[in-house]
Amino acid sequence: MARQQNPKSIAQSTPFPMLADLHTTRRSLLDGQTSASTEIERAIDAAQSAHCQHAFLQADFDQARISAAAADPVRQPLAGLAVSVKDLFDIQGQVSRAGSLVLADAAPAPRDAVAVARLRAAGAAVIGRTNMTEFAYSGVGVNPHHGTPANATATDVPRIPGGSSSGAAVSVATGAAFVGLGSDTGGSIRIPAALHGLVGFKNTQRLVPLDGTVPLSTTLDTACAMTRSVRDAVVVHEILAARRVTRSNAPLSAWRLAVVPQLMFDGVDATVARAFERTLQTLRRAGARIEELPLPLLGELAGLQASGGFAAAESYAWHRRLLQDRAAQYDPRVRSRIERGATISAADYIDLIQARRDWIARAEAALQGIDAVLSPTVPIIAPPLAEVAPGQGKDAALDVARDEAFFRINGLLLRNPSVVNMLDGCAVSLPCHTPDELPVGLMVWHGALRDDAILNIALQIENLLQK
Repeated sequence: MARQQNPKSIAQSTPFPMLADLHTTRRSLLDGQTSASTEIERAIDAAQSAHCQHAFLQADFDQARISAAAADPVRQPLAGLAVSVKDLFDIQGQVSRAGSLVLADAAPAPRDAVAVARLRAAGAAVIGRTNMTEFAYSGVGVNPHHGTPANATATDVPRIPGGSSSGAAVSVATGAAFVGLGSDTGGSIRIPAALHGLVGFKNTQRLVPLDGTVPLSTTLDTACAMTRSVRDAVVVHEILAARRVTRSNAPLSAWRLAVVPQLMFDGVDATVARAFERTLQTLRRAGARIEELPLPLLGELAGLQASGGFAAAESYAWHRRLLQDRAAQYDPRVRSRIERGATISAADYIDLIQARRDWIARAEAALQGIDAVLSPTVPIIAPPLAEVAPGQGKDAALDVARDEAFFRINGLLLRNPSVVNMLDGCAVSLPCHTPDELPVGLMVWHGALRDDAILNIALQIENLLQK
């Protein structure tokens, strides 16, 4: 493994006490130890705290109170508890701005997005719309229009939240929501989950409808969520996908696990490397069978996406008319990547589709017999926000340096999780750090429609790491 010579982990402790997950809180509701109305007031207090600054773009506290009071904790799995919604999902009567100024005068949504409607039917009390990278186009989480929510777990200096579902992560980490609905195109759920010590599950794309969402890449966009535990991720996925996850009681030793040496460990920092290696040792002591699996075809991905890939081509197709009149309103870092799509021809796009199909077929053949691959979700801990803050136009050299740092860090954050999106696969990121370390995510992943196996393996790993 190639490692960056970053400093040893900085001793950290989250400013929040250990927060109960959805399962635990619902049990307390059923036992009469708390009420949905009490829990929604706690969530509202958290949402209004300084730790949630810039996390929400629009609050909906009064409606959340109404939903909590009307919920049935016996029949509804979300039991009137707080859920946040990323700003690219339609909520009836509200404008879906996708973290931008460009859509500020768009018409309000006539109905909820399918994902939002399914969460409401399951008893969700939607507490508000969360901040995000403009149009979901980065893994860093910076937003120059609405401010950037600082990472909720760092206590030394303000650090990046991860993106693009930045506000979703902060809402769950601070206690403002039990579930953060978001999207994942190249890691936009798993990156902020990893950097906050949360669980992020990216399901196989086709399992959850995208109706009622502002797109980044129609090929890669996935509707999914962040939670405080894997068991909560299972419940939320069952709601979003309208399907039951087949549970397995097989021990961890019954699964065949692999570590891929190529790509995933390039540039890994000392904290992430230490946490990952410690986790492998813990799993092996518990009987896990973990083998090294060479997968050199991962090295082909950079070439496949050299022109900007699906995100550039498909976002440009959606934005091209808006760019004609409103280019100046875009975040320049976002606009530059969208505009790369203008140079991708129809022939290039068709070639990319075919190349991906061929790559997926070869990857699935190479992974045959493996139940899950383990890797760091991202190779670095959350960098200081000051390194990537948007330029102010006062110091040209500083602005250039920050832009260079932004694109370098963005590439590192997206690299590992985007493998799964290109694979049309599924993945869980779950925390594997110790209390004296900044959060580190372990990614458990495989190809399409392996969701149930991935979730069951992640449940086993979570139980083991929490002992």
